[in-house]
Amino acid sequence: MKIFYDFYRNQVKLSFEDHPFSNSPKHVWVICRYEDQWLLTKHKDRGIEFPGGKVEEGETAEQAALREVFEETGAYVDSLHYIGQYYVSGKGGTIIKNVYYAKINRLEEQPHYFETDGPILLNKLPGSLKNNKSYSFMMKDEVLPQCLEIIEDRAL
Repeated sequence: MKIFYDFYRNQVKLSFEDHPFSNSPKHVWVICRYEDQWLLTKHKDRGIEFPGGKVEEGETAEQAALREVFEETGAYVDSLHYIGQYYVSGKGGTIIKNVYYAKINRLEEQPHYFETDGPILLNKLPGSLKNNKSYSFMMKDEVLPQCLEIIEDRAL
């Protein structure tokens, strides 16, 4: 387990074990690849980030991941891989979030992308995100680099 602090100085516990904090987390985050590019979205308030959100009543975390990717980017997931789970306890309460890696097989323009401005494709992620105001706070702690290492190690 990795322990560090997020952008807002909340303690984060990140694990790559099988659901160490909850079998039914209430949030998901999906690191996406489409045709050798990273697929992100631009949240209207937070900035550029990978798609994700809340698990709705009656759906599994996997179903939420597929739905959130589609709603925020118009993408259809070809394969979805569980990467890990993290736990944040902060001023706003506790959040437990599953992180997934998705390969996208189709990207379709949508009339509406909910709380985002739709898909953003990048050949490469910027080297330093911590001080880049275009990117969401979710992209600025150790969750992303640690998960990218796991994705590379597992050759997903």
